[in-house]
Amino acid sequence: MESFNQLLLSLDGFLGSAWWFPYVLLGVGVFFTIFLGFPQVRYFGHAIKIVRGKYDKPGDPGDTSHFQALSTALSGTVGTGNIGGVGLAIFLGGPAALFWMWVTAFLGMTTKFVEVTLSHKYRIKAADGYYAGGPMFYMERRLNMKWLAVLFAIATVICSFGTGSLPQVNNIAQAMYDTFGLNKALTGGVLAILLGMVIIGGITRIAKVTSTIVPVMALLYVIGALAVILYNYDNIIPSFVAVFRDAFNGSAAAGGFLGASFAYAFNRGVNRGLFSNEAGQGSAPIAHAAARADEPVSEGMVSLLEPFIDTLIICTLTGLVILSSGVWTEKHFNRFERADMVALAGQYTDENSEDVQKLFKFLSNGESEVEPFNGSVVVADGRALNEGEFTLINARSVAEDVEFRVGDDTFSGVLTVTDGRFVNENVEVWGNSLVHSVALTNIAFQRGFFGDYGSLIVTLGILLFAFSTAIAWSYYGDRSMIYLFGPRAVMPYRLVYVIAFFWAAIEDTTVIWNLSAVAIVIMTLPNLFGISILAKEMKDTVKDYWKDPSHK
Repeated sequence: MESFNQLLLSLDGFLGSAWWFPYVLLGVGVFFTIFLGFPQVRYFGHAIKIVRGKYDKPGDPGDTSHFQALSTALSGTVGTGNIGGVGLAIFLGGPAALFWMWVTAFLGMTTKFVEVTLSHKYRIKAADGYYAGGPMFYMERRLNMKWLAVLFAIATVICSFGTGSLPQVNNIAQAMYDTFGLNKALTGGVLAILLGMVIIGGITRIAKVTSTIVPVMALLYVIGALAVILYNYDNIIPSFVAVFRDAFNGSAAAGGFLGASFAYAFNRGVNRGLFSNEAGQGSAPIAHAAARADEPVSEGMVSLLEPFIDTLIICTLTGLVILSSGVWTEKHFNRFERADMVALAGQYTDENSEDVQKLFKFLSNGESEVEPFNGSVVVADGRALNEGEFTLINARSVAEDVEFRVGDDTFSGVLTVTDGRFVNENVEVWGNSLVHSVALTNIAFQRGFFGDYGSLIVTLGILLFAFSTAIAWSYYGDRSMIYLFGPRAVMPYRLVYVIAFFWAAIEDTTVIWNLSAVAIVIMTLPNLFGISILAKEMKDTVKDYWKDPSHK
């Protein structure tokens, strides 16, 4: 599994974490925002009226209402990215990462408006009797690029696992284990059965379930977040100051946090912003293609509300909870994930400024004199006897009070370390270090009016957010399977989807996130290429929409 994780990291280095990807994603958003005259601002009020049904007409073609389509798409975007993803972004890039998530969301409102409009325009009625749409249809029917459409559809199927299924249940299982001590396999098994019961019913059942879950989960989460933010009210303004102060400079070392450069914070903020709101990824158009509407632009306007709700509201609340509570710079007792852990030769401390600089360069993949440790670690009653020969880094921080265990018992013996990695896989490592993703958000929610009960809100939020995301992404995947292989491929796909959902409940969290990062980019690039080619058609389509007096 460690080898597979390293492969994913290498691929991500050429894709989502590469220097050019954020510029491509934001560049398309900037272009369409200017080219279409800031539609995310001008059409915002009109979009709300459409969702409320003001412009609905009897007999409009489609399978779901505007609100149901919005709820389905939101359920696909509002998930672990809003809870665990924000925690990961701040852990990696500091407060500055939240700023770049905001920028990604604002520009993403326009990108989503464009991709949904064009996809809805070229949707079809599939052989199973339901409407099917998405970027693959405009790529084939308008661009005459069947090869690009097939590439996108394949990437969507892969991404339905990498974004929709695997990371969602992984975070649910982790949250249920941390809060209630529930076995991860049990959690995965029960939810896999429930997932199968929902997705068998297709888009009509999916729309009914998601339109019920989304409002409930959003209200619950907002209440919980405000309970922490208002409890730490004196840190609200300093948190905002840190976000804007560090946006173009990067975040300095603070507490256990060893710092982040501007480039790193920018990249992580944009990357996590995309994972959260999926603007430009091409997923939401598949859900909106089912909406009852005879005007593609109207459904496009509905979709621009998604990044606003998903990132500018929910992700901001999560970010303020983490920053105002101060937990992002604190070390917490936890079990170290092997993919997060590395042993370094020599002794380093985060209380020494020179050591901090050396470790910062090492973690930033820059030139550094720091080298991985190779050798043996002698352990007695769980404690390393030669700890002065190495420094253990976990979750990008210097680990403290490290203890080695086998199950519930302390370990005694000799551990082999090669290139900084422990070879003995049966030995667990525990200690104090920074934490990230859901674990970080979970701790932050306990620093409010609800105290320890705040973790229940995170657990329920993860359960509802992530489960609804898995539901929505199953639909994206089966529409892609219909495009590729026809209706007969849907049921086998759903079966594999449910099995993978169970499997991911017990896998390493870090590996799941890295798989998601790669899958997202594979899906996004063809879609950004396609909508850019159709820029003039998009502008003409919007002009035609406003020529109808009934739309004003």
